[in-house]
Amino acid sequence: MQSLNIRNAFAPRTRFLPSFICASCRANNGRAVTISVVVHAKRTVFSKLRISERGGKIKGKKKTLQSPVTTELRAPEPGEGAGTPPPQKKEVGGTWLFLKGQQKKLLALLSNLPLAISEMIALAVLMALGTAIDQGEAPDFYFQKYSEGNPVFGFITWRWILTFGFDHMFSSPIFLGTVALLGASLMACTYTTQIPLVKVAKRWSFSYSSDAIRKQEYSDTLPRASIRDLGVVLMGAGYEVFLKGPSLYASKGLAGRFAPIGVHLALLLIMSGGTLSAVGSFRGSVMVPQGLNFVLGDVLRPSGFLSTPLDSFNTEVHVNRFYMDYHSSGEVSQFHSDLLLFDLNGKEVLRKTISVNDPLRYEGIALYQTDWSLSTLQIMKDGEGPFNLAMAPLQVNGDKKLYGAFLPLANGDSTNLKGISMLARDTQSVVLYDQEGKFAGVRRPNSKLPINIDGVEIVVLDAIGSTGLEIKTDPGVPIVYAGFAALMLTTCISFLSHSQIWALQDGSSVAVGGKTNRSKEEFPDEMNFLLDQVPEVVDSS
Repeated sequence: MQSLNIRNAFAPRTRFLPSFICASCRANNGRAVTISVVVHAKRTVFSKLRISERGGKIKGKKKTLQSPVTTELRAPEPGEGAGTPPPQKKEVGGTWLFLKGQQKKLLALLSNLPLAISEMIALAVLMALGTAIDQGEAPDFYFQKYSEGNPVFGFITWRWILTFGFDHMFSSPIFLGTVALLGASLMACTYTTQIPLVKVAKRWSFSYSSDAIRKQEYSDTLPRASIRDLGVVLMGAGYEVFLKGPSLYASKGLAGRFAPIGVHLALLLIMSGGTLSAVGSFRGSVMVPQGLNFVLGDVLRPSGFLSTPLDSFNTEVHVNRFYMDYHSSGEVSQFHSDLLLFDLNGKEVLRKTISVNDPLRYEGIALYQTDWSLSTLQIMKDGEGPFNLAMAPLQVNGDKKLYGAFLPLANGDSTNLKGISMLARDTQSVVLYDQEGKFAGVRRPNSKLPINIDGVEIVVLDAIGSTGLEIKTDPGVPIVYAGFAALMLTTCISFLSHSQIWALQDGSSVAVGGKTNRSKEEFPDEMNFLLDQVPEVVDSS
């Protein structure tokens, strides 16, 4: 053992009480040094140790020593180093590591399955509310229909509707925010779960342990077989086969691993298209009598902050004709509008007769047949005319429509204005009443059959209808259609099983094992069928 001479081994950088340190030192065979230090102080002591070495080796930094170890320790002068802060090493990339940690926490939170389910439930509830509550009406409409005494679902009144934007649900901040949150959850799940699974599935690895192979979901041993013959059989069954020495790896159905990513992307496409339609479209409705015109841009109103007008908004639409089809019972079965479209120069660019579920589409604008009414009753009076009487809708019980017109008759004996009243439910017939309100008769338009009421001869020439059109631009529709097509395709692909097989040539026998993520009951039957096709190797001797 070699002794070392130690004096004040530490040069402290803070004040301390006397006899604060005890030290002992010993060396074993001149090669290793052991220093034991006991410190008694209430403050942290920082010290510097200087060592001169001339022999042996000290574990740590590799140095060649040519003489015995001499340790020189110097005590600091009074006041030396007092108050001097210890050198601090700046943490390299500390901010970046913090951000990375926060990113991982955020991704873990967003990819949480219960959170995603909660978001989908919230969206379903909001969409149900948007279906139950009339959309796009004036505030007065909600004041009357959703008053305090008539709440939706027992508690939602006009205050809720107007405060949270439920009158335009599908472009409201609460709905769009929920959609964005669900989209973020889908992307986080794809990044943290689905993509790593695909990366793992794409890796092909060989197994060189028969015991590991026999621990697979399915395992068997071919007593006299060649691993190359097994590879040929698996290739014929559609497997991708890899051979390396005595080991084999085969797999098929990898597309099934990609399908969940495709499903997530399809859902993102659908939500993106729906969001674009909600905040980037134009909508409007108009009731136009037969024979009149209107300009598309005068009807359309933006629905969100991404709405951008199109050049086709200057197109003029002429309602050439409106007519209806009827059931044998007399009820309206279908209504049609013959529309002509003209550009700024008055040139006809398109003509089409539209009906319910058969719209007109022109340069990103769609015109839908949604409603109808009666606007004018054309008559002859005492051989004079024709006269056009405006028809107004009347409020009656039930859903059936009723329209009325009034033909005033001069009466010098009374200050009360009297005349002939005419009522119609559609364009098939008109019911006439005299000045006293008594039934006078029924006439069909265009029948040219006169009727005499209170000395006045009336001929009903025509009942002119008005077409109700819903007009909109919807830039998100192609994206939504593409998303649904991708969703159906990837959903079908997701049912493909991803099967993996490992094999090892162990002498004259082959150990085979495999697993699959789907069709687990059918997989053993498939494996048995394939292994039965592997030829037996016969020893020529």
